[in-house]
Amino acid sequence: MYSRSDELFEKSKRLMPGGVNSPVRAYQAVHRSPVFIDHAKGSKIYDVDGNEYIDYVCSWGPEILGHADGRVIHAVQEACSKGLTFGAPTEKEYILAELVQELMPSMEMMRLVNSGTEAVMSAIRAARGFTGRNKIVKFRGCYHGHSDGLLVKAGSGAMTQSVPDSLGVPADFTRNTLVAEYNDTDSVEKLFEQDGNDIAAIIVEPVAANMGVVLPRAHFLQDLREIADRYHALLIFDEVITGFRVALGGAQAYYHVRPDLTTLGKIVGGGMPMAAYGGRRDVMQMIAPLGGVYQAGTLSGNPVATAAGIATLQILREQKGLYERLDRITGRLAAAVQESLGSHVCVNRIGSLMCVFFNDGPVTDYVSARRSDTEQFADYFNYMLDHGIYLAPSQFESMFVSYAHTDEDVEKTCRIIRKYPRG
Repeated sequence: MYSRSDELFEKSKRLMPGGVNSPVRAYQAVHRSPVFIDHAKGSKIYDVDGNEYIDYVCSWGPEILGHADGRVIHAVQEACSKGLTFGAPTEKEYILAELVQELMPSMEMMRLVNSGTEAVMSAIRAARGFTGRNKIVKFRGCYHGHSDGLLVKAGSGAMTQSVPDSLGVPADFTRNTLVAEYNDTDSVEKLFEQDGNDIAAIIVEPVAANMGVVLPRAHFLQDLREIADRYHALLIFDEVITGFRVALGGAQAYYHVRPDLTTLGKIVGGGMPMAAYGGRRDVMQMIAPLGGVYQAGTLSGNPVATAAGIATLQILREQKGLYERLDRITGRLAAAVQESLGSHVCVNRIGSLMCVFFNDGPVTDYVSARRSDTEQFADYFNYMLDHGIYLAPSQFESMFVSYAHTDEDVEKTCRIIRKYPRG
């Protein structure tokens, strides 16, 4: 059933650490070898052994229109025919930036970059350059890419000294990273009471999506806005996942909180490697060549990625009822899980972003997320994969629904969920 995938995985392990180019793809959390994908179309992906799956990973979010949407593919093919990269300005960079600014008015100026990690790293550098301060506040369980200063978690509490989560990261690189608890305003207040005069920014996933999906409590984001304003720090929303996913204007539009800086990825590149960061004009004017904050990249804003991004965002803007339909079909999936598994799970959802926690209590932060039964999730994942449903191979990743998912896809998925043998 998976013989070709198994063969490719064994070959890959000889050349790549763990046989993969990103750790979660190794399937270690679910105790099996990964499936290798051959091609995809619409809501389906197909592995090298010919197995078909209904895909709820969607390349970790960007395929909101489904795989190989003809309009996006046409835009990419047309761009490719003119050249892959020039290392020089193109009109498409301006067109995409104008479109992003229209949909997210807080992004008064922006830079296009190549990955979410690069966008976040650059936004933090801009915040430090603008404020003249060194420290940043992040939240335990929120992931902002693999740059050295952000690979940090708290020790025994929010006030303990931050230590790196990865070998190869000197402790000095993280000593200016303070860690608070997501959905806990008091933990943020305490950090600012202690170090407020040297905190440049708060960075947060407005909807946490890297410890599973965890929604902000009422007023939490507004509280962060107020604290940042009071201490003359900046508020950065990491919308690499939530941007154009939870709403056309991202989480900042959904929750009506305007950040000073925003980072975007995934959908902004329409499935191609691209990201962006931007925000207040006075902050972004610190970026070279206007100011002294340096950031550069040969492939930044390359014409192929911008073509895909423009096509995708234009469709999202113009397709009537798209977000309402995404919300409706994702709600059906969430209801089927809750109905089938009952008190064994907690289902967190916003729009087309959801997570099934094997947890008998509410999941509102990192601590409660970590109480989830990862072995039970592994059993559930393997059952779903073997029945043609492709989920993220980790309890602490998100589930994504695309506009290409049909009512038949959703009904089939619901039937399979209802047949899952509990315990």
